[in-house]
Amino acid sequence: MSPETVKSQETKTKLLEGALRTLTEQGIAKTSARTVAAAAGVNQALVFYHFGSVDELLAAACRYGAEKAVARYRGRLAAVASLSELLAVGREIHEQERAGGHVALLGQLLAGAQTHESLRPATAAGLDLWITEIEQVLRRVLADTPFGEFTDPAGLARALAASFVGIELYEGVDEAGAHAALDALEQLGALVAALEELGPVGQRAVRHHLRRAGRR
Repeated sequence: MSPETVKSQETKTKLLEGALRTLTEQGIAKTSARTVAAAAGVNQALVFYHFGSVDELLAAACRYGAEKAVARYRGRLAAVASLSELLAVGREIHEQERAGGHVALLGQLLAGAQTHESLRPATAAGLDLWITEIEQVLRRVLADTPFGEFTDPAGLARALAASFVGIELYEGVDEAGAHAALDALEQLGALVAALEELGPVGQRAVRHHLRRAGRR
């Protein structure tokens, strides 16, 4: 890679990081070529040179931020051995992301997607990165349980992702309520864990009951 190409990539990375920082600290309403360039420490003309428009920069920053976030936890998610552990890890991730300001960032991206059409597919793609990781965990941990036969991992992954996104946004207006919701998810995980620990006879009984319920 030539020195010029390296420098260009470094500038693009600075702009992506600057866009994420500006969204987090100042919000979507105050995010502009000027504020992003100031956060990145570069000339604002470089926003348009590298990305064409502020909206395109924000869309690229959304994808970039999501890829970095998922990469941080991929190893942790790969080690999850049960649904109850997945819910517990989800809470850990929530707390760490909140402390790092990333929950506020997600809120700004979701708000911006309502009025900035170019942000919609980028925000959805960012969420899909999380959903893909969660789905892989669900397929693995549910395969040998009574739930593997009766659940849709793809749909359940989206439901879990939507639950955590909703809780993250809810926390901004009712922190105690959001924590209660997280507690409820962990309690659900504990119930599932109890079912997962049933012996062969108990698991056959659960499967039989679920099949009967599915035929109603």
